[in-house]
Amino acid sequence: MTSSATNLVVLLGATATGKTHLAVEAARLLQAEIISADSRQVYRGMDIGTGKDLAEYEEVPYHLIDIVDPGYEFNVFEFQQRFCQTFEEIEQRGHLPLLCGGTGLYLDAVLGDYRLAQVPRNDVLRQELAPLNDDQLRERLLQLAPQQHNETDLQERERIVRAIEIASAPAAEPHPVLQNLQPLVFGLRWERRVIRQRITARLKQRLDEGMIDEVARLHELGAPWETLEFYGLEYRFIAQHLQGKLNRNDMVQKLNSAIHQFAKRQETWFRRMERRGCTIHWLEGEQQPLARLMEIVARHSG
Repeated sequence: MTSSATNLVVLLGATATGKTHLAVEAARLLQAEIISADSRQVYRGMDIGTGKDLAEYEEVPYHLIDIVDPGYEFNVFEFQQRFCQTFEEIEQRGHLPLLCGGTGLYLDAVLGDYRLAQVPRNDVLRQELAPLNDDQLRERLLQLAPQQHNETDLQERERIVRAIEIASAPAAEPHPVLQNLQPLVFGLRWERRVIRQRITARLKQRLDEGMIDEVARLHELGAPWETLEFYGLEYRFIAQHLQGKLNRNDMVQKLNSAIHQFAKRQETWFRRMERRGCTIHWLEGEQQPLARLMEIVARHSG
């Protein structure tokens, strides 16, 4: 449905903008398969809190969702490798890959010049880092990689050391898939007033659907509270509530506020992508975004 010049459609946006719904509608019209760019939806059993909305996909194929168990440290290198493999498989089936998500680092790993390699443990470097305290380690990491998307890399000593190890490694050659990408990038957005309403309404819906029970079940199945708290805002605040650290009302209020702040950080990330040269065709949520998307796709065809 697109020209040979465009071999990837991308749909990005902040949380609660309705990306999945729009991506599924577009995929039906474009004969596309959806690749998720969400760092939490890779985990099995984390359904309500990550907003997988799997029922929305119906007959549309989707990828990189429910591929690892909680506790597995899925990272941007593995995402990039799996994206490239999935991209090739979709093309071999004669379909169009449609990348959809809001994890900025994952989007950049595809659209930016991220030359990632599998980095082995560096014992010499670790000996050099051993005398440093956590603040000194954070400072060193930020010197190597000033833009840290994953805040947990700045909180746990072992993760700081590992992040320094990765940032210190030589860059790899880009994957052939990434070298040959011709992406058409869309962003879905709403007025600030509307997105605030959507975030609050979606949180209420997820709580009504059993999000607290989901977190409790994950803990019963063996996920430690400390691990759950690193899987994003919903799991962090609900884990604190289930441990008795927050009552339900405080948990809901703090979580709602934190999600609003997270949405702002996502928008800042997307603006940074634009400043670096990524052209994003913005779709207004109130103004028939599917029709607008198809109009732009048609303009880039033939």
